[in-house]
Amino acid sequence: MRTGNPALNDKTFSSVDVRDSREGMTINGTVNRAGCLILLVVASAWFSWSQSTSGPGGVVVANPYMVIGLLGGLVLALVTIFAKKFAPVTAPIYAVMEGLFLGGISAIFEARFPGIAAQAVFATFGTLLGLLLAYRSGLIKATENFKLGVFAATAGIALLYLVSFIMSFFGKSIPFIHESGLMGICFSVFVVIIAALNLVLDFDFIENGAAMGAPKYMEWYAAFGLLVTLVWLYLEILRLLSKTRSR
Repeated sequence: MRTGNPALNDKTFSSVDVRDSREGMTINGTVNRAGCLILLVVASAWFSWSQSTSGPGGVVVANPYMVIGLLGGLVLALVTIFAKKFAPVTAPIYAVMEGLFLGGISAIFEARFPGIAAQAVFATFGTLLGLLLAYRSGLIKATENFKLGVFAATAGIALLYLVSFIMSFFGKSIPFIHESGLMGICFSVFVVIIAALNLVLDFDFIENGAAMGAPKYMEWYAAFGLLVTLVWLYLEILRLLSKTRSR
């Protein structure tokens, strides 16, 4: 069950006992948990958005809730990944933290490009629905070669972002990928496609987990993993739209 999502990978079920729960993980249960997490993200994002304030020249500045959400989300993600049994508690809190961060950063983009946040939201959920229908209908199948390709591309993107982050400390950057030129837009389109394809791997992972009879708490964990992909997809779509609007 190879996947580029750091929360959902081929070793996830190796550390859980599929017999330690009378009622095992189900697809419907995971969908319900994912719905709850998404609602929490939306609610906290709306709160963070409303707390955003404009600085000189009408530029929106990051509110403290956004910073709390960024740091808190990172910590809770690590806790959830390494302590899966606590997912029923940590996953909802993680969703709240991510909402605080997304609400703040969306307000910053919205101040510069009016309407961009709504476009990114509709594009994200439209992509989720479209890929889910394609997966359920069999138009897209998570074959081993498909998984390997998406995993390799995701790892490459993660490495590139890491190098770019390290270079930023020295006042350097990787040419083109953060710019609004043709190369920068093409790069963002590629990243959005890979992020979207990770949803297919997540669907496959959830299906396999339910078939294996994983313990009930893994519904929360799988929903958390799906949310991680959705957050990444939303941010990349936001970046892509901002680059096209900048032109």
